Amino acid sequence: MKNASYALVISIASLVLSCADGSKASFKSSGNFISQVTDTDQWKLVWSDEFVIDSINTKNWNYQVLPAGQFNGEWQSYTSSSSNAYIENECLVIEAVHESETHGFNQYTSARLNTANKQSWQYGKIEARIKLPKGKGIWPAFWMLGANINENGGDTPWPFCGEIDILELYGTKNDAVVEANLHYADQNDSHTMMGAVPYKLKEGIFADNFHVFGLEWDKNNISWFVDGKKYTSTSITSEERSEFHNEFFILLNLAVGGNYAGRPDETTSFPQKMLVDWVRVYQKNIDN
Repeated sequence: MKNASYALVISIASLVLSCADGSKASFKSSGNFISQVTDTDQWKLVWSDEFVIDSINTKNWNYQVLPAGQFNGEWQSYTSSSSNAYIENECLVIEAVHESETHGFNQYTSARLNTANKQSWQYGKIEARIKLPKGKGIWPAFWMLGANINENGGDTPWPFCGEIDILELYGTKNDAVVEANLHYADQNDSHTMMGAVPYKLKEGIFADNFHVFGLEWDKNNISWFVDGKKYTSTSITSEERSEFHNEFFILLNLAVGGNYAGRPDETTSFPQKMLVDWVRVYQKNIDN
């Protein structure tokens, strides 16, 4: 664990070293929120990836290699190729590539990274500074799954493991809107959800600049933030939301097409890129 003062150093340093198009030293004035974390007596930085090395840190991240259609009827396959996930200008880049001149199933590649069996947490503040892609059929996400999910060697199927969607953007709906959601099993052991809650930019779209997406999660509530502004919160004290009191790991992915994302077409330019400046996890400082 890093000490509490380090959290403040990281936040201040990011004012100077922030990834953008071309260089982490360049900084976009209208996308310059860094982090809500300033009270180092309350929050301690317990893990981060700043993407300052030349390659993706496999002590933190797994590549999920999956065929098209594995989830939600999505059109892309997920690969471990450096064409789909790499470090550039001190950013993690997840790139969706159109592999042919045809728009359709299995005509795209992309990447889905997670911290399963490497990094997981129960409660805290989870944040990432991201510049999102855009366009019809584009579906980027920053989210979490219960660490006990059977998909990654656990013994619990989805949705019993729980899912926390920190952000999802559906380019077919609106490139200026991200959504928050929870998925879990209800008292009848059926899939249910909180219900998507949107956050819309006052101007522009999320592909224009970097923004900080995050949540605060404790034994009572989960709250969602964009650039430090809380826009929704929900209680997790009911019995049917017991999943959200276990450890969760982080995922970052960029999907194309499928049952929910809509279809890309000739208006959707490729490649599409999801740029991640950093990912950070804070927890309450138990020393205070």
